[in-house]
Amino acid sequence: MKKRYLLAPGPTPVPETVALEMAQPMLHHRTPQFSAIFAEAAEDAKYLFQTQQDVLILASTGTGGMEGCITNLFSPGDKVLVVNGGKFGERWGKISEAYGLKVVEIKVEWGTAVDPKAVEALLEKEKDIRGILVQASETSTTAAHPIEALSRLTRDRDDLLLVVDAITGLGVFNLPMDEWGIDALITGSQKALELPPGLALVGLSKKAMKFNEKSTCPRFYFDFKKEKKNLADKTSAYTPAVSLIIGLRAVLKSIKEEGLENVFARHNRLARATRAATQAMGLKMVAPDCPADSATGVFVPEGVDGGKLVKMIRDEFGVTLAGGQDQWKGKVLRIAHLGYVDTFDVVIAISALEMALKKMGAKVEFGRGVAAAQEVLMEGY
Repeated sequence: MKKRYLLAPGPTPVPETVALEMAQPMLHHRTPQFSAIFAEAAEDAKYLFQTQQDVLILASTGTGGMEGCITNLFSPGDKVLVVNGGKFGERWGKISEAYGLKVVEIKVEWGTAVDPKAVEALLEKEKDIRGILVQASETSTTAAHPIEALSRLTRDRDDLLLVVDAITGLGVFNLPMDEWGIDALITGSQKALELPPGLALVGLSKKAMKFNEKSTCPRFYFDFKKEKKNLADKTSAYTPAVSLIIGLRAVLKSIKEEGLENVFARHNRLARATRAATQAMGLKMVAPDCPADSATGVFVPEGVDGGKLVKMIRDEFGVTLAGGQDQWKGKVLRIAHLGYVDTFDVVIAISALEMALKKMGAKVEFGRGVAAAQEVLMEGY
């Protein structure tokens, strides 16, 4: 027998109680019974987004929410500033170009955060930029970008939007949409929302909806104006992911019961514990100056094949972590600590890493990483 543990940055574990909620007999999506569930989930999503505005619920992955923001908020020929500091920043550029937008790119070294002063200087130089597209946390590099600082550059301008991919950020650390003036905030169900893949949630400011009125990008399925109209009738424009929305209602209820401040503190504690553990093991962090609380990335020891290490931890030890991408493939290991993850998930991840590294011939002192993690994890008890 081998018990398996899922500690990659998406999909993340689904709580048993939520899985049981989703296992209920199927409801028809155009009934008062489902409309009540849909409306409750949409209302509670405002608590998570910290907004008074509507939060759209789309049957899609998070990338669909990203694409929807491009097609609904901009027009072909519009100029957008893309913060490219990893695979998902790169994706903003690819989506924008697919719809004929002009991309001005700020390339950020992997593992670092964008400098708001550099963004400000570029906005000063290119005054016709209509949107800043950025990640709250760049999952491929485990780095967090300074969203609050960026919001100060956009919130007092009627001609400029801040569009944030918070797919591994929302529900992990503080991103108060209304307070900071974030215009579009996106997340996906398979991250901190503790659900299977299949939902994208998008919060939109009043300013964003004014941009929507002028947008001429082609769209059909991802039509935010149509979705807002249907949301008022407690439904979606097209067939919703019924079971996932039933699960979403349950997850959002549990988040409200725990309280956002406690949710953020829990994620921060798990993140600090993981960082302390890997540093105690002598592993170098990939984003030491701007680490995200969603996942911790480290370079594997010299002489160790990171791809084989991830495979061994998954197949022999039963613990699924994530490796590096592109230039970091085979060189980086990523340990997620977002969503339905708690104290002993971190202990398991670190102990499995110690054992696998030992088996691959690396110099490892058993228990050193685990002990460092425990010192931080004790704060929760």
